[in-house]
Amino acid sequence: MPRWHEAAAVDALAVDYRRIVELVESGAGDGEGVSAKQLAAGLRLELVPGKIEGVRSKARRLAERGWLAASPTGRFTPREPTSTAHASSAMPSGRGGGS
Repeated sequence: MPRWHEAAAVDALAVDYRRIVELVESGAGDGEGVSAKQLAAGLRLELVPGKIEGVRSKARRLAERGWLAASPTGRFTPREPTSTAHASSAMPSGRGGGS
């Protein structure tokens, strides 16, 4: 699976991974993120531990590669927009920034 980058489209992902990203981005989970169990239900999988853990593993992989964000509580949210991250971390070139 490719890492997320500015020009990356969800179409670059395999179907299973694409569906997980789309479910998380659709806003399921009341703003607190989506659990692996909710994702499995959204994918219409049988809600048994093996299926839920498989979905959790795929969602974690997506988070590791920047397609999603994972919270310490095990919930998944859409990744943070990069435009605000770039603006807040940008240092002016030339003078400044030194002591």
